[in-house]
Amino acid sequence: MSNPTRQVEHDCAAEQGCGAIELIIQPRDKDLGGFSVRRTLPTAQRKMVGPWIFFDHMGPAEFPAGEGINVRPHPHVNIATVTYLFEGEILHRDSLGSLQTIRPGDINLMVAGSGIVHSERERPELTAVAHRLHGLQLWLALPEKDEEVDAAFHHYPAAAIPSVTVDGVPVRVMMGAAFGVTSPVKVFAHTLYLEAHLHPGQTLALPPAEERAVYVAQGSLEAQGAAIPEHSMAVLTNEDGVVLQATAESRIAIIGGERLGRRFIDWNFVSSRKERIEQARQDWKAGRFPKVPGDEVEFIPLPE
Repeated sequence: MSNPTRQVEHDCAAEQGCGAIELIIQPRDKDLGGFSVRRTLPTAQRKMVGPWIFFDHMGPAEFPAGEGINVRPHPHVNIATVTYLFEGEILHRDSLGSLQTIRPGDINLMVAGSGIVHSERERPELTAVAHRLHGLQLWLALPEKDEEVDAAFHHYPAAAIPSVTVDGVPVRVMMGAAFGVTSPVKVFAHTLYLEAHLHPGQTLALPPAEERAVYVAQGSLEAQGAAIPEHSMAVLTNEDGVVLQATAESRIAIIGGERLGRRFIDWNFVSSRKERIEQARQDWKAGRFPKVPGDEVEFIPLPE
């Protein structure tokens, strides 16, 4: 998806009893043409959590027959994008010639590197009937040495993503290593991305990371006595012994990893160098990015 915007952010550290929570981000709902996206990162006060620079929660959206996701080709540079669905499916195409249906539990990792173009639509068989879509889209900043790597596409089916049960809580380790298991998904820096499903009263100790945050896709949590409501992201300290407790049935995502240097962001372009973003803007405007095979006609114009 595209077009990150500044979000409302609340400084939890200024509130009594926040403990391990540095701040809580309340995302702004954004309508992307018939479905709701909650955009959490980046914000004015918090641009990144580890290497993660963009975090969208899509839906859950209900589409009647004849409607659905229809995101025209658009470009990226110097990042990797991650798509993960709870429900529904998305048809991914990119300028490398990739054609992949993303289904619940899969990880789609698209490495933009020196530049890539992709579209996100749905199969006609899906749009012909009423259907739902619910998931997350995230962007990873790449270390400076990897920003201009060759573009690449990696798809990991749900069965390839390792699961572990921690104190009765099922956890999927989507990226990185935690709780004694390691995901096969490619990373460029120390990266953490987990999904967990907790019943009321269950607890989960956070794995270590230089920076980390938890997003509540469904339900509600507490951390060290501070509440984390549904559809909010709590940025947490890296101290040992931080424990999350579910106060309702909850589906959560934990993200984090090593702190990277400053990044600039403009539309779909992210880079450590402002001049690289300007070059990408001019290249897109002039039609110098490659086309998406099978989706060559439409495109999203450069916002002026």
